[in-house]
Amino acid sequence: EGEMEFTPLPDLNMNEFAKSEKAVPSTAMGALVAQVGKSDPRYVVTNADGNEASAMKNINDALKIRHPTQDPLYNQEPNGQVYEPLNEDACAGFAAGLALFGSRSIWLSYESFAINGWPIMQTVAQAMAELRRKTPSLVSMFTAGALEQGRNGWTHQRPEIENYFAAMMRNGNSYPLFPCDANGIQTAYEYATSSYNKCMVIIASKSPLPVYMTVEESRQAIEDGAATIYESDSGSKGTVVFAVTGDMIFLPVFEAKDKLESEGYRVRIVAVVNPRRLYRRTDIAWNTVSQPDDQFMDDGQFNALFDGDALLAVSGGPSAALEPVLLRTRAPRRDTFCWKRGETTASPAEIMAFNGITADAMLSCVKGFFASKKAA
Repeated sequence: EGEMEFTPLPDLNMNEFAKSEKAVPSTAMGALVAQVGKSDPRYVVTNADGNEASAMKNINDALKIRHPTQDPLYNQEPNGQVYEPLNEDACAGFAAGLALFGSRSIWLSYESFAINGWPIMQTVAQAMAELRRKTPSLVSMFTAGALEQGRNGWTHQRPEIENYFAAMMRNGNSYPLFPCDANGIQTAYEYATSSYNKCMVIIASKSPLPVYMTVEESRQAIEDGAATIYESDSGSKGTVVFAVTGDMIFLPVFEAKDKLESEGYRVRIVAVVNPRRLYRRTDIAWNTVSQPDDQFMDDGQFNALFDGDALLAVSGGPSAALEPVLLRTRAPRRDTFCWKRGETTASPAEIMAFNGITADAMLSCVKGFFASKKAA
């Protein structure tokens, strides 16, 4: 058994969005996927007929859908690098098999129709942990349709499946990544694609969303695990810290920030983009796997980010990805706002409200914390 020679990765030409604008995360990443595919002829993109719906038509435009019938209207060519069956299991299996045997690939799952295919990825992630040779990491990206379109969670599984990803973090080579904006998803893709023997899952939206960090700030955040994207200048009633995974979910968080500041609280908002780095060294089986990674945030840096009088862990999915924050925080009062279940609604705000993820609910929670503190 030997290592296949890897095609060198190009220097990715990133589109840096200004903090004053909105941008679509999935489209920003799609441009980088196209660059890698153009430079590596063995690179394959798998997607069950969802690239255009995920705002990643730029991938199909550049790399073409593999089909025996040439059709420019549908981006079809016999030698295309996009594998597009109507079968998520086939997408998962093909992408995983290619990575295991030494080729780069990516599985892009539209609105995370992923639960049937994910056990294949889990199995291959375990195989990569045990390999005696170096191989490109498993890389996948799931668009977050459950929140964006008010979808029902029993057909659009993105929220629940994040607990699966979170459980895998402890095995030593699995990384769920939660870029908070269009700059962050580009650095998350760069980080994932340049890694080896790991399972990298990027979770992001396909709607125009605010930009919170520069590309360089995003690179540092993904290396560290988290970064502050907002902090109040003042506030006399106490400090409230938000630890957040996701991108669209920041909309109610910033709305809650405004309400809390008007009530006299100081607010810090921390984007948790690579929660695996926030665990303690002893929580992760990092030293048992091929290509081990022993970088974890130290206590000083962690406390500087998350220390406060109250901490709210907020996610557009379930809370498990925020476990490392909840394990280590010294905040005397803490709570979670996260996905509970799906329901068919007409807007993202309605599905978040159905799950109790609203600015008013966060404000009420914090006021309750401080009221009980005074009573004590």
